[in-house]
Amino acid sequence: MRYRLLACAAIVCSTAAAMLAAPALSKGDTPTVARYAVDAGTTTGIAGMGAGGGLGAAMRMMRGGSGQMVHALTLRLGSSRAATGVPRADHFMPPAAQLGVSVPLVSPERGQGGGVSPGSFPQGQVPRGRLLLFWGCGERAPAGQPVVIDFSKIASGQVPPGLFAQAMNLPDDWEVLVSNSASYGEWPNGRDSKAVKANASLLGPHRVTSTYAPEISFTLADDFMPPLVARSAGTPTGATRLDWNALPRATGYYAWAMGAKNGGGDDRDMVWWSSAGSQQFGGPLAGWLSPAAVARLVAAKTVMPPAQTRCTIPAEVTAAGGEMLMTQLFAYGPQADFAYPARPANTNAAWRPEWIARVRFRSNTALLIGMPGLDDAEAGAPRGAEAAPAAKPKCKGLKGIAMRAAGLCE
Repeated sequence: MRYRLLACAAIVCSTAAAMLAAPALSKGDTPTVARYAVDAGTTTGIAGMGAGGGLGAAMRMMRGGSGQMVHALTLRLGSSRAATGVPRADHFMPPAAQLGVSVPLVSPERGQGGGVSPGSFPQGQVPRGRLLLFWGCGERAPAGQPVVIDFSKIASGQVPPGLFAQAMNLPDDWEVLVSNSASYGEWPNGRDSKAVKANASLLGPHRVTSTYAPEISFTLADDFMPPLVARSAGTPTGATRLDWNALPRATGYYAWAMGAKNGGGDDRDMVWWSSAGSQQFGGPLAGWLSPAAVARLVAAKTVMPPAQTRCTIPAEVTAAGGEMLMTQLFAYGPQADFAYPARPANTNAAWRPEWIARVRFRSNTALLIGMPGLDDAEAGAPRGAEAAPAAKPKCKGLKGIAMRAAGLCE
């Protein structure tokens, strides 16, 4: 029952987050022919088990098995041009990436798309409980918390204003999507979704060719971030202390936790906590952020600074979350930007690049706090060897929405 309640919480929060519009290019940017986005992640803990070993591995983790470190890549190419003939695109990797000579960027059929619409909950499965929102690090929750939100209202599209963190209005706040591209290709995809090995490296030359965009080439001097290892421990007040290792290239940290009381049907209180110093949940905080965006969020006390390696989850959150809290910690990393021609040193000069490319790095870990039989200190510990990944099951129904968010299905 606890797992079902947590899944319901994740479903509703995923629904609300899906209502937020994706950031677009700022007005100061000049339109380009092609935009290429590379998201390179390092994952450990429960999230690592899901990404590297499918649902069965994640279940073993929940029963007390160790986590493993996995790497993940997401590649997206968007162009303002129509393809010449059949849309084709390939990303040629350095040998150290261990992904073969190239990986194909496949163009999905129009109309395919993720996300959850507010009316997508089947009859009788809209949660009827309440969501209790807490935020901030400390032994005790400050006065005025929690903010209480009716689940059924969020599921029907009534998202309270200011609930979710908004994207920073920065020049690099852009996304490559099917909806904003005349031609589009992505990897992983249905044709090729091979796992990235734990010892893979992105250092070296990269080249992207396609039938709908100029050739893109760049050389990466940044690589996957080190693994993030999180440990939890109870305090005498009933709070939960969360500690993690400092990552050299981290620009800031952000954590969230979700829990629910056991039993009682769907009319249950669920809790969602954020490490932010103000009421900031989801949105871009659970995604990929540029160093410039993180710096502004650190100044606003929304993201924890890179020198911080501890945050205490208040006792009220632990009590409201029941026996188990599903917790995730993000370490935002560097970003590498490329363009042709390169941006001129004179910012007032006209700049019309044929293509721009952006490589973002992030490390994250997930653990279950209070799970019987689970050694929390082991939950984020990376394994040196890469296990052969099992095929992920298909995401189906409501449960599949939460499982996809955790990387347990596709």
